[in-house]
Amino acid sequence: MELRKSERSKAKIKMALQGPSGSGKTMSALLLSKGLTNNDLSKVAIIDTENGSADLYAHLGNYSVLTLENPHSPQRYIEAIDVCIKAGVEVIIIDSTSHCWDYLLDYHSSLQGNSFANWSKITPMQKSFVDKILNCNAHVIATMRVKQDYVISEKNGKMVPEKVGLKAIQRDEISYEFTVVFDIDSKHFASASKDRTLLFEGKPQFLINTHTGKKILEWCNSTLTKPELQQKIIECMTIKELTDLYNNNLDMAKTVEQDFVEKKHLLQNLTSNIYKNGNGTTHSQSN
Repeated sequence: MELRKSERSKAKIKMALQGPSGSGKTMSALLLSKGLTNNDLSKVAIIDTENGSADLYAHLGNYSVLTLENPHSPQRYIEAIDVCIKAGVEVIIIDSTSHCWDYLLDYHSSLQGNSFANWSKITPMQKSFVDKILNCNAHVIATMRVKQDYVISEKNGKMVPEKVGLKAIQRDEISYEFTVVFDIDSKHFASASKDRTLLFEGKPQFLINTHTGKKILEWCNSTLTKPELQQKIIECMTIKELTDLYNNNLDMAKTVEQDFVEKKHLLQNLTSNIYKNGNGTTHSQSN
């Protein structure tokens, strides 16, 4: 048992996409994967439980598909992840994890005895599935269906029903396990409901694309945490050092942009004062 300094060196992102049917979760996952692999989808595999939907986007690139048929037990998902890892896959898309939860709910309802006590048999199975996702040596994008509902909204002067997403069909606390969780609506717009990268936190809705994946890859490969970057800003002695620091940590730098601006102004003022003093324009003359 020993203490060590925290570090994030070539991290493997674990993220979730949740949205209603037709919101574009599979397509979004593939676009993210394209960014995470620098446009090489041959390094991507989809574990498909969605009746062959993974094959609908073959025009995007030469990714692999593992069709996972019934039963959708946690153990079967774990075995599928192992197949992908042994094949050297860099990004695993699990499309979707909701079938695993449906399996566990059905299994729970089939058990005899006290319903509450029977959850002690379900929880370890769910935990083994989640642990496999978190500990595998690959980026993982897990999609989750949401329970659907409709709201009545006005459109062009008419009241029309609009499909909206609600709670994800998975165990309630599963979102805590992921680094990033994107909520995707029926119009394909995404927003981050959880974001430990700080790249998307508080940002307006957007369409997921390949660049989104590239931003996340840059974050994964960065060795600087936010506090470390802020400390390096303080230590910069020239505008060139500050500019290089910004450009070499572009996405992380944008989360502390005000720190860069303030430091730049400080360095500019210092440089200006030194220049003036060097030319004797600001020295007071003593008699």
